[in-house]
Amino acid sequence: MIDKEKITAAVRLLLEGIGEDPTREGLLDTPERVARMYEEIFGGMDEDAGEHLSKQFSAPGSEIVIEKDISFHSTCEHHLLPFFGKVHIAYIPNGKVAGLSKLPRTVEVFARRPQIQEQMTVQIADAIEQHLQAKGVMVMIEAEHTCMNMRGVKKPGCKTVTTATRGEFKDNVERQRLFMDEVRQWNA
Repeated sequence: MIDKEKITAAVRLLLEGIGEDPTREGLLDTPERVARMYEEIFGGMDEDAGEHLSKQFSAPGSEIVIEKDISFHSTCEHHLLPFFGKVHIAYIPNGKVAGLSKLPRTVEVFARRPQIQEQMTVQIADAIEQHLQAKGVMVMIEAEHTCMNMRGVKKPGCKTVTTATRGEFKDNVERQRLFMDEVRQWNA
């Protein structure tokens, strides 16, 4: 549960720590604004992906479902700076499929937490495998990290790609290639 009073107090201390005056006109409401923003961008802390993935429809005989280019914004747990990009998901249904909006909602559950990309990739794949009882799952995330863009190495435009495979995607290079080809084809 987000504690807006603690966030407000912490932001005031942060402003003082960088040499600012939190009582000056332009910053007077900043601590409360940041607390409201954090309540929104970290809203996934209290959410369960299973709630979204519980809405399923019968689809016997379905083979591979691919949903790609799911935009997301998250916050790096190491620097508390944003990272953002696209999530691509493929799964092999086990007689049931999720509503199309449920996969992006699942992404949001995990993106709206202090996070690392590698962990987020695994969490999404595990949630789909567990809650849909999918025969196979593959998740790929392509993201740009502002902790690399604006500080440290300062390399804007650099993207990190992570993948997670489960079930029938795990050791099946042909299925993995099919997924990657579909992602590339649609991005062309």
